[in-house]
Amino acid sequence: MSEQLYAELADWWSLLSPPGVYSEEAGVFLALLEQAAGGRVSHFMELGSGGGHLAADFPADRQRILVDISPQMLQVSKVHNPASEHVLADMRNLRLGRTVDAVLLHDAVMYMTTREDLRRALKTAWEHLAPGGSFLLVPDYVEETFSEHCISGGNEDADRAIQVVEWHWRPDPSVENYVVEFVYLLRENGQVRSVHEQHRMGLFSVEVWMTLIQEVGFELLQPDPDLLLHWEGGALFLARRPGAPVLRDV
Repeated sequence: MSEQLYAELADWWSLLSPPGVYSEEAGVFLALLEQAAGGRVSHFMELGSGGGHLAADFPADRQRILVDISPQMLQVSKVHNPASEHVLADMRNLRLGRTVDAVLLHDAVMYMTTREDLRRALKTAWEHLAPGGSFLLVPDYVEETFSEHCISGGNEDADRAIQVVEWHWRPDPSVENYVVEFVYLLRENGQVRSVHEQHRMGLFSVEVWMTLIQEVGFELLQPDPDLLLHWEGGALFLARRPGAPVLRDV
């Protein structure tokens, strides 16, 4: 993990993306996971959980395993999810030897920059799902919806302020990648400093996503349109590991 945003700048995460901003999104995701599972999801894993702000907006009575490759981001997450299990691992090769009812893989999947990386992350989800378990995959973009654009925003508290510019662009259309140029303006103790870094992301067509999901063994499902009435994001993929659900104590 070389990106400064998830390492030496991780303690800015709660200011940049405050807790509570994902509450509506978390409600949609949980409803979709329960649609795919055919019932209540009591124990889930999030791959690439970052600062844990999305997980913190799930109901408190749901058990969580939060997995991230950045130790600094896991430290941030532990503040907001003190009762959750935190695992420092790469989503491409994690094997805990136990299963959950559901796996969520949100925008961290964009750091899978090759088809093989993506396949390995999908296999990790498969290996940790009980039969009948649900899987929700939520990439920022698929190839069909990507276009060059710029996003900016920020936040502040009594002691610090941050402003961020994200420039998303694709250097080579023949490669299944795009890049995000991040510029952070950080104000602290009356001083402002700037940081620029580039993050490389995977960019795959819907056909590639669907093919890899099914090759791993998942059954793709059509999300209930009523559950997406308040969803303003882009593509998402809902899947299920075939088999009879495992009965668990709750």
